Amino acid sequence: MSESTEGAGPGGGLTTGEVARRLGVAPTTVRTWDHRYGLGPDRHTGGRHRRWTPADVARLERMCALTATGIPPAEAARLARETPAPDAHPEPSARPRPAPTPTPTPPPAPAPASRAGSGLRLDDARQECKGIARAALRLDAAALDRLLLDAIREHGLVAAWTEVIVPTLQAVGRKWESSGERYVEVEHFLSWHVSGALRRAAPDTVPDRPGATTVLACVPGENHTLALEVLSAALAERGIPVRMFGGALPVESLIAAVRRTGPAAVALWAQSRTTASRPLAQHVAAMEWGVRGARRSPLVLTLGPGWSGRPVPGTARPHGLADTVQALEGLAAR
Repeated sequence: MSESTEGAGPGGGLTTGEVARRLGVAPTTVRTWDHRYGLGPDRHTGGRHRRWTPADVARLERMCALTATGIPPAEAARLARETPAPDAHPEPSARPRPAPTPTPTPPPAPAPASRAGSGLRLDDARQECKGIARAALRLDAAALDRLLLDAIREHGLVAAWTEVIVPTLQAVGRKWESSGERYVEVEHFLSWHVSGALRRAAPDTVPDRPGATTVLACVPGENHTLALEVLSAALAERGIPVRMFGGALPVESLIAAVRRTGPAAVALWAQSRTTASRPLAQHVAAMEWGVRGARRSPLVLTLGPGWSGRPVPGTARPHGLADTVQALEGLAAR
């Protein structure tokens, strides 16, 4: 079954809700495009619920691709209506159709199935990635929040982060890196909504347990906190108490926080090699507290690409979110 017909209802075609999920937009957006710009189904069936054929969906996909490039919705709708849709199921013996007559201002080519929105490469990613990317490119806050929370609820925090959110963030990052200063607002917008979704999906703060707390902090000069935010949520989900200190924690403040909490582990995130401080990690790993004869030290985890290729003696470097959660879960269970 082709992607364009998968999930079709018993009456043939997709419902408005199914179309919205496929495009990564809110159902109200689909209805607005129908009522305001005439992009509704070509054929009408009995009853209240409208059914969208593959050709109808293809027209909406062109609308998404055009608006993602910055074309105003009214103009994008006109171009989407005028661009002929390819046959969903051409007959083997059908003759090739003549090329359409060029218009004075031809529309941009619609994004191929392996891309999402305006040239974001998501070839092997889950379908959810493409919907999230489209919503981010349109700066559609309501749809983005819904899609992120749906992915977290369906796959769980760890899998949603690894298989859905990270590939989308990486695709957006590659896009703005290759486009000069364009699309920076999309990355900021997506990161902000990912952070909000993680907070809403996380359970309530877990009460402290002596010797079981994990301290999470970015090293001084480092402000990328998303990876620590999802780690904090995943640990709380497993009943592990966490103290999250966020970005660019000064050295003196980090040392004070470790002494005050007496944690089982300290996770230090560094996005770049310039901020990954080996002396700082070793100093934290050597800290001790407790009564004489029963002194304890924290397990220090060096997380993030900044530590790559730079092993720090006396610390641990798990690979990926799942390994990090597993290591900290095992430590808390001792």
